[in-house]
Amino acid sequence: MMIVMRTQELRNLFPILNTKVYGRNLVYFDNAATSQRPQSVIDLMTSIALNSNANIHRAVHYLANEATVMYESTRDAVKDFIGASSREEIVFTSGTTASINLVAYSFGEAFIGEGDEVIVSEAEHHSDIVPWQIVCQRKRAVLKVIPVDDNGVLQTDKLEGLINDRTRIVAVTHISNVLGLVNPIEEIVRISHSHGVPVLVDGAQGIVHQKVNVQKSDVDFYAFSGHKMYSATGTGVLYGKRKWLDAMPPFMGGGEMIDTVKFSGTTFAPLPEKFEAGTQNFNAVPTLKEGMKLAELMREAELESQSAEAFSMMYDFLSGDERIRLYGVPCGTTRKVPVFSFTVKGVHHEDLALILDKMGIAVRSGQMCAEPLMDRFGVTGMLRVSLAPYNTAEEVEYFKKSLNKAIDMLA
Repeated sequence: MMIVMRTQELRNLFPILNTKVYGRNLVYFDNAATSQRPQSVIDLMTSIALNSNANIHRAVHYLANEATVMYESTRDAVKDFIGASSREEIVFTSGTTASINLVAYSFGEAFIGEGDEVIVSEAEHHSDIVPWQIVCQRKRAVLKVIPVDDNGVLQTDKLEGLINDRTRIVAVTHISNVLGLVNPIEEIVRISHSHGVPVLVDGAQGIVHQKVNVQKSDVDFYAFSGHKMYSATGTGVLYGKRKWLDAMPPFMGGGEMIDTVKFSGTTFAPLPEKFEAGTQNFNAVPTLKEGMKLAELMREAELESQSAEAFSMMYDFLSGDERIRLYGVPCGTTRKVPVFSFTVKGVHHEDLALILDKMGIAVRSGQMCAEPLMDRFGVTGMLRVSLAPYNTAEEVEYFKKSLNKAIDMLA
């Protein structure tokens, strides 16, 4: 018999959600920045530290073997979770930023030269802009940008016109951390591949809100972080098709990523160790398994229904108030996830965030590491609320009242 979990039961798995802030119940609406951790992740990290704290791969003793098994079994779990064809295509990093930097540097060294071109989107996080700017500056290449329209929808129809025979890679976000709109990744891949151009996807938000299958979407690289999907900080994944990873030089040199080292020359380890130099975060990487279990659990129909209710309440409120401008409005077939960024007429976003904090509500204010997108919409910053399945309709209702009260105080 299938057990149906409701939101309150899910919330009970996360100890921090019982926290009081300034004497009020915590309402945590900053999930796009980092999600909270369940007790199972906390317990696993403690257990590893207490019972199997040893460096992986390098020793034959019991603790080292236990640590290695937990670390490497996580690679298999990630492979299955995202539908990769082999475990060698899964590289562990410290997060999405490290994963994208790895590709930018190594792919850039192998395949980008003077006069070549890289395409990103206007809705990218700085982590999928700056690494490519650095590569382009180093290689004297050109960075091109796919624009978004006034609703924030990516103008995918312009991609065809941006690609030419000098385009070496297209790098786009799966879901914007500001707009919350789901980009048509399969369409972007189809267009790019028709010109022989590989695609990297920033999946920091996508892995949380979408079922990802890298073989179905045919992406060449997919990067994501553990801390946004209920796992420990300092954990990340880079999926890369084997043909690209084999052809790319290592990102860093040192222990673990070598085969042989001689002063006459060094040879490198096979995948994925080739890209995992140094001591890996073996205490934290296994928590990815717990995070993935929770992500699967949160797709259960009852929880999805309750999450949909909270989403609709928040969307209707923010899109229906004439004082508020919501950025990232779905049009046509474009879907939106519960990431809402907005401004309030005549009120500074930081002031609103500070008042909401005193009411126990954690939100994000500022540029959300997406300054070019702020420039696109002519603002210095926004207020962002981002929901997870453990957030409730009651919390949304409390947020609505609190935001109205804050606006009345400041307007």
